[in-house]
Amino acid sequence: MNRRTNNSPGSANAEVVKQLWEILEEVPDPEVPVLSVVDLGVVRNVSVVQLNDEEHVVIDITPTYSGCPAMDMIAMNIRMTLLQHGFVNVKLNTILSPAWTTDWMSENGKQKLKAFGIAPPAGKALDQAFLETLQVECPLCHSTDTKLVSQFGSTSCKALFQCNDCKEPFDHFKCH
Repeated sequence: MNRRTNNSPGSANAEVVKQLWEILEEVPDPEVPVLSVVDLGVVRNVSVVQLNDEEHVVIDITPTYSGCPAMDMIAMNIRMTLLQHGFVNVKLNTILSPAWTTDWMSENGKQKLKAFGIAPPAGKALDQAFLETLQVECPLCHSTDTKLVSQFGSTSCKALFQCNDCKEPFDHFKCH
């Protein structure tokens, strides 16, 4: 087995890796399709390796939580999207440690969440803020006069809030 890697800046592989990251921006999160898997921070690393005289794309992904039912769909969508762009040899590694955190979401992704009507995570994952005392801005009218309705929203990674001004309920992506 012959395995070589050269993903250093300026190398031919570095240009391919850059192209791969751009392609991965096209892969939506199945639960929140306004986010790409890159926005969500699920894709941790992309590399190109030579294995037995063939180039192979290696992508490291981390689930938002262990047992996340969306990971099979995410992996399949990554493979299908890369195949559409001509990348046939793709290896996906699931990396469980360190565990995913909302700190890995891109700022662009957080803005997309807000525009989609989901309040993005506020603060850092290591903050000691509790949902009951957390002041969450309504993504619809931007009021901060909101209240927690349920610690779980449409998925377990979200909490359900309601705005006291416009009265609309909305999901809040929890920090974890």
